[in-house]
Amino acid sequence: MKWVLPLVLAGCTTAATLPRVDIPLRNPTAPIASQADVTLKRLAGEWIVVSGAGLAPGTRVRVTAKTLELDGVALALADTGEGRLLVGGDPVWVHWLDIGNRTAALGDPNGSRVWIMDRTGAPGDRLAAARKILTWYGYDLDRMSGA
Repeated sequence: MKWVLPLVLAGCTTAATLPRVDIPLRNPTAPIASQADVTLKRLAGEWIVVSGAGLAPGTRVRVTAKTLELDGVALALADTGEGRLLVGGDPVWVHWLDIGNRTAALGDPNGSRVWIMDRTGAPGDRLAAARKILTWYGYDLDRMSGA
């Protein structure tokens, strides 16, 4: 009986994962790329989701060298190079990051999530640039919530 409780408790712990979307948000025939010069150093710090599908507007994002936190829930983060990340084991590409590291457009190349995040939550004209990039890469922006 001593081993039953640890086994039950072990079964209750699960790794945090990104939210899922049932119908892909991206046309798989559209071209897709990541921004090759994006590094975790450029992404490090606090962000606010301003528009998204799979992540709600207002979600607080914190990027560290090893985690991406969503409203305080930490997901394992790995930089696989050239603007491509693994978040909780799932691919997330940085499709666009402005030169000042203030606004970023990210998405799963398979189309399960997409979002735009900004350091202040008010990207101004950079929002239009992020949306243009995501449209080019085949994301259905009509399915995004927020700005």
